[in-house]
Amino acid sequence: MKIRSIAEAETLMNRWTADETEYIFAIDYKGEKAFLERLSDVDPDEMLYDFGDTRNTEIKEMSGDVEWDITRPDRAAYQKSFDRVMAALKRGDSFLINLTCRMPLHSSLALKEIFLRSRARYRLWIKDMFTCFSPEIFVTIDGRTIRSYPMKGTLPADDDGALQRLMDDSKEAAEHATIVDLIRNDLSIIAGDVRVERYRYAETLTTNRGPLLQTSSEIAGELPEDWRRHAGTLLRSMLPAGSITGAPKASTVEVIAEAENYRRGFYTGVMGCYARGRLDSAVMIRFVDQKDGELYFKAGGGITARSNAEKEYREVIDKACISL
Repeated sequence: MKIRSIAEAETLMNRWTADETEYIFAIDYKGEKAFLERLSDVDPDEMLYDFGDTRNTEIKEMSGDVEWDITRPDRAAYQKSFDRVMAALKRGDSFLINLTCRMPLHSSLALKEIFLRSRARYRLWIKDMFTCFSPEIFVTIDGRTIRSYPMKGTLPADDDGALQRLMDDSKEAAEHATIVDLIRNDLSIIAGDVRVERYRYAETLTTNRGPLLQTSSEIAGELPEDWRRHAGTLLRSMLPAGSITGAPKASTVEVIAEAENYRRGFYTGVMGCYARGRLDSAVMIRFVDQKDGELYFKAGGGITARSNAEKEYREVIDKACISL
């Protein structure tokens, strides 16, 4: 698979969308490089994708036990990163910062097998690089309407009271409100009539380590008639995604670079496709990549001034699972 510069990818996305050429894309977290191919040119030996109605692989039911052993982040190293983030929050550099970790993964599944076994609204596998099985919509564009669905707030659904605890958690509520406000602002730059159509609703995700509750909101706006001529530019203007950075975005990205001790790469970038006149995309969370033959799971969570280090550390570990 060819990696393109973001400038080349933006130009091609503008042209192909205007020409009604169907394509698939994946853009890295820093918005510097991208995979971008016409759907007709994708080699299934190099890339597999499943974005609902747009896929190049059959959905197969797979049975059998899965070995899935995550090496937890070093607790002291996580605390050091957490303390840097908290210092930035107390200085007023940010109101919300998404702190992530890179964890070695030992599994009975190879990278492609993880893709085939996983279940999520959006799935992507690129040979010898990574697989992603994301539940989080970034933006969809249908007609002139653009919608975004930021996902913030996670809790294991381990008993009947879990949903109420999640909804009553003041830290989680504040974190979600901050991200909704950020996404509203991002959409307002490119769209009119921006509104919140659903606020803080919960969904249950099934994983190999038990069900997880996650909260999302739905925000919509109306694009200009000629948006297809500028589709790549519109998408690029919203990057990186607010739900995996924080607010305000520019200063928060700087704090993340100082606090995290690895490079995210394509993790927390965006992936999606343009097909049948509609653009659909996801934030690249629930992510496993490969380096020198070893697998790594990347996960994180939002930190606010109300955050507790031990609770946030546990949330990272809870997310290091495969969706089934």
